[in-house]
Amino acid sequence: MVEFKILRINLWNQKVREEKIDEKILRRFLGGRGLGAYLALKEIPPGTDPLGPANKLYILTGPLTGVPGINSGRYHVVGKSPLTGILGDANSGGQFGPWLRFAGYDGIVLEEVSEEPVWISIIDGDVQFHDAKELWGKGVIYAEHIIRRKVGIEREDIGSVLAIGPAGENLSKIAAIMNDRYRAAGRTGLAAVMGAKRVKAIFVYGRRRIEIVDRERFNKAVKEVTKKLSEHPVSQSLHKYGTAVLVNIINEHGAFPTKNWTRGTFEKAYEISGEYLAEKYLQARKGCWGCVIRCARVAEVPSGPYRTPVSEGPEYETIWANGANTMIGDLAAIIKINYLLNDLGFDTISFGNTVATLMELYEKAKKGELPRDKAEELLKLLQDIEPTWGNADAVIQLVWRTAYRIGIGDYTAEGAKRLAEHFGSPDSAVHVRGLELPAYDPRAITSMALSYATSNRGGCHLRAYAVSFDVLGVPKKFDPLAIDLEKVKLVKWQQDYFAVIDSLVVCKFNTFSTGPEDYVPLLQAALGWDDLTVDELLLIGERIYNVERLFAVREGHGYRDYLPKRLVEEPLPDGPAKGRTAREALEKYLPEYYRLRGWVDGKPTPETLKRLGLEEFIYIVS
Repeated sequence: MVEFKILRINLWNQKVREEKIDEKILRRFLGGRGLGAYLALKEIPPGTDPLGPANKLYILTGPLTGVPGINSGRYHVVGKSPLTGILGDANSGGQFGPWLRFAGYDGIVLEEVSEEPVWISIIDGDVQFHDAKELWGKGVIYAEHIIRRKVGIEREDIGSVLAIGPAGENLSKIAAIMNDRYRAAGRTGLAAVMGAKRVKAIFVYGRRRIEIVDRERFNKAVKEVTKKLSEHPVSQSLHKYGTAVLVNIINEHGAFPTKNWTRGTFEKAYEISGEYLAEKYLQARKGCWGCVIRCARVAEVPSGPYRTPVSEGPEYETIWANGANTMIGDLAAIIKINYLLNDLGFDTISFGNTVATLMELYEKAKKGELPRDKAEELLKLLQDIEPTWGNADAVIQLVWRTAYRIGIGDYTAEGAKRLAEHFGSPDSAVHVRGLELPAYDPRAITSMALSYATSNRGGCHLRAYAVSFDVLGVPKKFDPLAIDLEKVKLVKWQQDYFAVIDSLVVCKFNTFSTGPEDYVPLLQAALGWDDLTVDELLLIGERIYNVERLFAVREGHGYRDYLPKRLVEEPLPDGPAKGRTAREALEKYLPEYYRLRGWVDGKPTPETLKRLGLEEFIYIVS
């Protein structure tokens, strides 16, 4: 058996202990997202304050993390989300996941709360606590520089630093856990949990060799997967233009949310596209550890008001959220905003949505469409900022004020839902379960209506990326405007498969060119699970998806599947989907989805839990 070992860190007394995960549990949940969901459901008490000492933060790799050639430079973070109040999780690339394994551990669990700010080093299994007072309040880039200097490893490709910025320290519910300066475990605000525990950063380095049961057989399987990944057209497009290759594609489909989701097309789409980025600002292409696609962009704005040093990004979602959704059509400004968001530690999707919500609230306040007292409060809090549509300078100011909770920043730090509710216009926030939606309008891509509504962590495109079949034709091309029940099967299948991917942990971009059948031989050789089948692997994914849903059911909220009012009641005014809402798709898809899942009104049934081997949790639905 291959050993899977996690490090439990009690921050209150600074005691650590190693824990070996039983192989039976690994066989049921794999690692990463799956193991984190299972441990969270068992260990985090119902009703726990996400920012209190009883919440835990699980930073986990998977059995395939750190294997070259299969895009395995990733890790997964799980905990109770301060943004949604249910189970939160986030995934990040870069180098931290592999170096954590090389340092001697397959995962870290942060427990309790440190009395003072600390950063932690884990070097070849040796765990040390360090005073972080001098780093508290500083940006991610500076923190990594100081930490590397202190441990004596300044080369960026040796070891890895995971850190939070001022946004996480100040408990912003849209803060991201950053690693390698520019990579983000962004969604669901888990950096605020790390900030509440007063952990600024974790440095990892080591020389542990990852155990493989049958290395010859494993290497053969790796070569086959590597070939599929490198030769697929989507992989090649991602390498050439990065994720922002999608800007023009999604805009042409009328699914590019613009002006806080009130339109589906942006007239300046090309000027913020991957093609334009490559033409004007691209300096190099980069990949995560062990990546064969290398989709990351290295960009620079060398001069002008938005002058920015060489840094990574921006990605498609960042460009959309802080571009079209706020009506900013200047890519140089977006690169600057992205740089600041990374350094101060924000989820760029949630931030852009929150600012777009603020812009709408500001417009309504000026028009007299907010309650008078709320309009007056908003204008007073804004001080000298005028968040008008397309005002990049205002957004730059809002990055700083949100990170440090200054004036209106104290409200934008809470995310779009709470911001809109506070100022008397709750429907101005476009979210599911409190998590702001990503860059695909379900009025123009019907299967995304189901993907968003049923995502366990809230509005998300990475639980089921239905764009792959509705737009990109992988594995099969559909009409994106058609309502077809075959899409329901594919959404459910993707949700189960993606749960596996996040638990192995490998890159989601693998799913364009590989299927579950490609990971069975890898796991058989790596772990010695010779009897593992494709059906069992997908069953593991289904089990994980149900465990995540059970967390919400146990909390008593967050298990109802819905879309925001704007998307089901307000027709798109432009593009190929002009005149359409997402209501019909959701109403037709949900009953079939529940039938396939074995759920009733968003809840798994006892029979479903028995089928999945989750009898220990039947009490939650009984």
